[in-house]
Order: sequence, then C-alpha cells, then structure tokens
Amino acid sequence: MNVAEGHEHPGKSPIRIANCSGFYGDRVGAALEMVEGGPIDVLTGDWLAELTMLILARTKAKHPGGGYARTFVTQMEQVMGQCLDEGIKVVSNAGGLDPDHCAEAVAEVAAKLGLSPTIAFVNGDNVLPRLVELRAAGVDLIDYETGDPVPDIDYISANAYLGGWGIVEALDRGADIVITGRATDAAIVCGPAAWHHGWSRADFDQLAGAVVAGHVIECGTQACGGNYSFFTELPGMDRVGFPIAEIAADGSSVITKHVGTGGAVTVGTVTSQLLYEIGSPAYLGPDVTSRFDTIALKQVGTDRVQISNVQGEQPPATLKVSMNSWAGFRSDISVALTGLDIDAKAELIEDIFWRYCPYGPDDFDSVTATTVRTDHADPETNERAVALWRITVKDRDQAKTKSVATSQNNMALASIPGFFGLKGGGIAKPFGVHTSGLISADLVPQYVTLLGGDKTVVDSTISTVASASEVHAVVPGMPAPAHGTATVAPLGEIVGARSGDKGGNANLGVFARSAEVYSWLEHNVSVEKLRELLPEASELRIERYLLPNLWSINFVIHGLLQEGVAASTRLDGQAKSLGEWFRARHMEIPVALLLDD
Repeated sequence: MNVAEGHEHPGKSPIRIANCSGFYGDRVGAALEMVEGGPIDVLTGDWLAELTMLILARTKAKHPGGGYARTFVTQMEQVMGQCLDEGIKVVSNAGGLDPDHCAEAVAEVAAKLGLSPTIAFVNGDNVLPRLVELRAAGVDLIDYETGDPVPDIDYISANAYLGGWGIVEALDRGADIVITGRATDAAIVCGPAAWHHGWSRADFDQLAGAVVAGHVIECGTQACGGNYSFFTELPGMDRVGFPIAEIAADGSSVITKHVGTGGAVTVGTVTSQLLYEIGSPAYLGPDVTSRFDTIALKQVGTDRVQISNVQGEQPPATLKVSMNSWAGFRSDISVALTGLDIDAKAELIEDIFWRYCPYGPDDFDSVTATTVRTDHADPETNERAVALWRITVKDRDQAKTKSVATSQNNMALASIPGFFGLKGGGIAKPFGVHTSGLISADLVPQYVTLLGGDKTVVDSTISTVASASEVHAVVPGMPAPAHGTATVAPLGEIVGARSGDKGGNANLGVFARSAEVYSWLEHNVSVEKLRELLPEASELRIERYLLPNLWSINFVIHGLLQEGVAASTRLDGQAKSLGEWFRARHMEIPVALLLDD
C-alpha cells in the first residue's frame, strides 16, 4: 500500500495502551491476558454500544444503581493488584448509566483485596434528567438524520458522547482507575495518550492520530483478525489476541499484540477495522475531527502496523446523544418450511396465521413477514432441506402482540407437512427505538470525581484556536481499471469487507489489497451497482465515500436497520454480516485481477 512515513516528535516515549473488551460480554479473561502477556502502560476496555445503553437502562429500572458493566468489576478483581504493582492505569467506559456506582463496586473489590487504588469516575453525559429543563429553555436536541428536533416523548436513556479531557483531568489528579459513562469508544484511548504526551486541545493532528488508534483497537480482537474476511490466511484464529496501540508524541502509532497470541496484525486487519461503523472520511468526534482520508498504513514488522500522517480538524460544536425509548412490544415467530413446495408452504402458513389471529395485519403498528430460502436442492441432511418463514408483529398494546401465540398453536397439526417451530423467537417482548440527537457541547460539561474526594468540572468545548493546517487527502496514483477477459466470480475473491450498525443505518466498508483491484472497484461498484447487488437496499438512500489512501470504499445505507438494532426485523439486525453478503455476490471480474489476488 502506498503510505507516508511517520516520524516521532521529540518528547516522551510512546504510551502502550492495551484493550481488553470490545463489548459488554466480551472475553472476561482478556484483562488478565493483557496484563500478564507483556509490558503495557494503560489497560482500556469498551463496554458500550447503542444497544447496550438500552440493556443497561432496563437493568437500572429493575436494579437502581446497577446500570453498569458488572464483568468489568470481575476483571478488576483479577488484575487490580498487578496493575497497581506495575503502574498500569485502567481506563474504561464500563460505568454505563451508573459510573459512580461502578466506581463504588470496584472500591469494594479493592477493599476485599486489601488494596487502596485512587479511583475516579467521569459523568455528565446523562442528559435525560435535563430534557424537560432544556426544552423549557427553548433548547431542542436535533435529530442527527433529519435535522428536525427529536420527538418530545418519554426517553429511558439520553447520553451525550463525551471526549477524553475528563479522563486527562482524572489521570492528572492521580487516578489509578478511571471509569466513565458514555465516553466515545476512542476517547478512552485518546485521553490517556493526551495525558501522557501533554497535548493541548488544539493539537488536532496528534489527537486525530490517537483517535484513529483508539478506533482500531476499540473493538477488541477485530484489529488482530477477529471477523476478518480473509481469516483463513491467519494463524491461531481459535483464540485471537487483543490489540495494543503504541502511540507516539506526534500522534502516530503502531498497532500490535502480545507475542504468542492468536490471529495477526496486518495492514489488512487494520484496514478492515478502520472501516468499521464509519461514515464520511471526516470522522467527527468530541475532541477532534479525524480525517480518515489522510491515514497512511505500513507493515513495519511481524504483527506491527504503523499508522501515520493522520490529520485533524476542529471538532464540531455539537455532541452526539444516544437516546432510547420504549416503542411497544413485538412477537417474533419462525416456522420451518422443509423439502418441496416451499413457496406454497409459506403461503399456506401465512394464510393460517391470519385466519386464527384475533387481529388483522392492519390492526398492528407494523407487520413484517419474509421467507428465507436457506434450503438446498437434493439436500444431504435434514437441515439443508429447511427454509424459514418469519413474521414479526409490533404494537404498543402488549395484549395484541401476545395474541399471536394462538395462531402459532393452530398451525402445529393443521397446516403443512414437516411443520416445526424454530427456537429463538419471542412473544410480546418489549423493544426499544434508538434516536441519535445533537446537543451543543457547551451544555454538557464533564464532571470528574475522585471517589471519596472532590469534584472538578471540565468543559466539553475548546476555546477559539487558530485554524489547523489545511487538510490534504492522500490520493495515491492509481493504475487504469483492469479490462480484458472477464469471468463471473464472487466479489470476495478480490475484496474484503467490514460492516456494522449506526442507529438505523448500516455501513459497508469494502477494501482491496492492491491498487489494481481498488481501481477496478472504484470504477465498477457505484451506488447504483450496489443497489443491484443488495436488493434490500434498492429503495434506500446510499452514500459512497472513497478512501483511496486505504484502497477502500465506504457505503452508508440509511434506514436498512429501520429504527435501530432493538427494533430491526432483519435476520441480522446489526448488519454484521452485510459485508460478507456483499462478498458472496457475483460480478464479471477481469481474470487478471483474480489471478493476481
């Protein structure tokens, strides 16, 4: 890949920041692996996602004060002593909706172990209690998608994405363990780097470099080969290692992992993770706007990839707010359609469903019915003979959604041959809707509290600063698109992909491993072509962003996930498999590209 060499400014040595969690439920033993596996300076972990905030809100409603990631407390019990002995700082957003109670739980563990760490928590992100006050003052939160004020409804969570300066303040005050609420995933990496190197809020290039490094390691093992398109090329994929970012004083970094752990850190694995859940090349954050179209990557050793040349711009004046509300109840039913006459079986099942349902399809807030053709001709196993009929009904009235159980029961012995219901559905389950709002950053200060001590306030905005240097996207020279003899083949023969969710939208990042493949990709996979390849998105708004510096293209498909992960009726409500679906689609591909790859 065409890259620019990075160089380190004079100053402190790079800070080694390790990750031990990519989501709430990730490998519990990872913290111990990272602390014992080799030298690190900071142990971080990301526990939060839009869906997680909904889960924690439900937990907090049942157990006041319990809206945090309990697995983090378990990990602290495993590693706290060694972290204190070796001077390893711990920074995590595991505090969720209750960072203060999370800090108290960690303090209880410390007391049980006979340890006395300095524990700090950062909050201020929770704007839910302030919504009425803000509206009364004429302040509207703006919907990120529509630009209109968000609806005035009963939200169960509303948390602004905070940056890293509260973390810097906590570390400056001597904290050994810093627990935040809804800080951005990258802030828990950028904050320690800014503290270590003494960066100012106007050091946009350095901050942008750290944000990019944080984005790469935030999702745990994905930077080391987890969920990687070309996983068959990597060793030790049965237990992939977690990543480390060695961040230098100029903001450049080297992504690596502990020796002897599974997977690999390559330009490919790092590129794949860079494309995860992003939008335009101007990656907006509370501390800096990081330009992904300036990133340069270089393999500098085994399991060592250098990230350099990242340029930054002033952050936006607003913070994104993750907002969840209960939208009603849903029932999900899946029925197996086995063997022959699949379409006729699906039609009969749907007729019977509505025959016995006490309500008609127009009586529900929404109805989605689909037939999923997972069956095969001349199936060698029973499972390969099975297709699925799926239906989801949603309504604000729980009794209505519960009533569909009658239909399910009446199908059992009086419908299609080979009938059986599939596990994993649910009757009358509550579901939530996610909304992304925007709020002026000056309305959301960060509060930094040392447990048992005082509280300080950190602004979420920067003072007026001189404009940063003009950002120049890296546009390497490209060969002409390949032509000549072509053959029909899966796109995955020549490109990798990574996809994910952002509210109701999905992103699809596609990356090539040579300039020749990228050149062909850029000229042949347009928005219109993507609509052909992914018919589910044919009527949706799609944006295409070119990242030639990474030999990549990022597509954002608006509304694919409907009202967010918890509300989506797609089989894959988080769009995690969208990239692999894309790679399985066939196009006419020049034979020369297939041979080169």
